[in-house]
Amino acid sequence: MSEAAEKVFQERGYAHPEVLVSTEWVAEHLDELADPNSTKYRLVESDEDVTLYEVGHIPGAVKIDWHTDLQDPVVRDYLSPEQFAKLMSEKGIDNDTTVIFYGDKNNWWAAYAFWVFQLFGHKNLKIMDGGRAKWEAEGRPLTKEVPTFPKTHYKAVTRYDPYIRAFKEDVLRHIEFGKPLIDVRSPDEYSGKLLHMENYPQEGAQRGGHIKGAKNVPWAKAVNPDGTFKSADQLRKIYLEEQGLKPDDDVIVYCRIGERSSHTWFALKYLLGFDSVRNYDGSWTEWGNLVRAPIER
Repeated sequence: MSEAAEKVFQERGYAHPEVLVSTEWVAEHLDELADPNSTKYRLVESDEDVTLYEVGHIPGAVKIDWHTDLQDPVVRDYLSPEQFAKLMSEKGIDNDTTVIFYGDKNNWWAAYAFWVFQLFGHKNLKIMDGGRAKWEAEGRPLTKEVPTFPKTHYKAVTRYDPYIRAFKEDVLRHIEFGKPLIDVRSPDEYSGKLLHMENYPQEGAQRGGHIKGAKNVPWAKAVNPDGTFKSADQLRKIYLEEQGLKPDDDVIVYCRIGERSSHTWFALKYLLGFDSVRNYDGSWTEWGNLVRAPIER
């Protein structure tokens, strides 16, 4: 596929329609995506439920576990550039490979993996619109066969944390200067009634509520019932008209551990073309445990 976007995404009016591919496109290019002699494309599945890949995955897809593959095993941080390069080599990805992500939970973890790859400056990244759920709903093929690809010689690059990643110090400055903070969790998490999503163990933070001054825009407002992204006009109504955001705002988004907010980060940065959006991956798990952190309910 060239960098030209599919017509369906151009028609939705996105700022960067080329960052999405459809399930139809993936189905039509399965042979090319699974070609062991080519590093042009690599299809990557990244799920919250890390057992799904073994149950069945899109033919040719490799698995990246958001927890064991992308996280440092000791420090609460991501891989080093050298560790990332090793992971890419093992997955048959080189520096020029176009990586196409998909996953469960309406692509939370696909967006999260996309965001982490951005930390390491990998440039050719896309998301399959609608994710695993749409692929399955359309009755498209799944396999248990795990593909093998020759190792590559991926060149390690510097991490680009300051450009797309926010830390607690950045959040405190946003509070001080009244810059926009977007809490993408459910209303009950935002209010402090829950510490985690409904039907999950209520753990991970000492206190409930939201960061002082943050507005609540649940991540799911950005998607249709089938998990595909809403059009640019619909997204502008949600984020610009209803919340008063402007494309040149310096925005920080957060959730509980950074996966749902990666989804909103993607929508703001790539679909609406916001200049400066950062994901606070420490999110509520960090903020809800900080001594004297300003919290509202």
